Amino acid sequence: MTLHTLRPAAEGAGLPLVLLHAFPLDHRMWQDAAARLPGARAVLAIDLPGAGTSHGAVLPEPPSLEAAAAALARELDAAGVPRAVVAGLSMGGYVALALLERRPGLVAGLGLVDTKSSADTPEARANRLRVADEAEGDASVAPVRPMVATLVGETTRSSRPDVLERVAGWVEEQAPASVAWAQRAMAARPDRTDVLAAWDGPVAVVVGDEDTVTPVDAARHMADAAPQAQLVVVPRAGHLSAVEQPDAVALALGDLCQRADA
Repeated sequence: MTLHTLRPAAEGAGLPLVLLHAFPLDHRMWQDAAARLPGARAVLAIDLPGAGTSHGAVLPEPPSLEAAAAALARELDAAGVPRAVVAGLSMGGYVALALLERRPGLVAGLGLVDTKSSADTPEARANRLRVADEAEGDASVAPVRPMVATLVGETTRSSRPDVLERVAGWVEEQAPASVAWAQRAMAARPDRTDVLAAWDGPVAVVVGDEDTVTPVDAARHMADAAPQAQLVVVPRAGHLSAVEQPDAVALALGDLCQRADA
């Protein structure tokens, strides 16, 4: 895994914000939202195992989100970050919940963006494993190319082809081995709604109103479970709300950070 500094901290700027990316992307998907975050706190972003600049690293076996969370904790420990606001989108949200379960003292605030706390259905799990086998067998990202159109909302697809092209470019640059690893790791994840319900820290649940992958109902499920959750529905955004509407997502995460600082 590789930890990137998207924005250094000014003195006395508050807790750092750590951003975890979606599948099958890397830390670059957070750049626009990070640039718009209010205040002057440090903003860090990770490339999860095998993704982006982590390409070529030995992938943990067996694939698991718990292994990704453990690696993230080691990176933050090495960087001298004892406590942070942690926000993840989609797969990044799954890792954030695994980190909360493993190292709750590290998490000062939790951002769950276009993600869910429940496990896959048997059908979804089987599809992930099929895609993993195909990506690995063909040494290609071709099995996940069709995802691109579903990752963004209808508004973005119809009026912002540049965003669609940008996302497609990020997908093409991923390593097939990391695509396979991530799919198997996500397929193996448990339901962590109970982890969320047992935690009394500040939570922001953010979802695009056009998200068909982890829709608004999945966001409401998490917001209802977490004692200190605030739900933010982002207009004109699909599953990649932080890419499609970075201003709205930055505002929601900035509010979360202020709540965690208090």
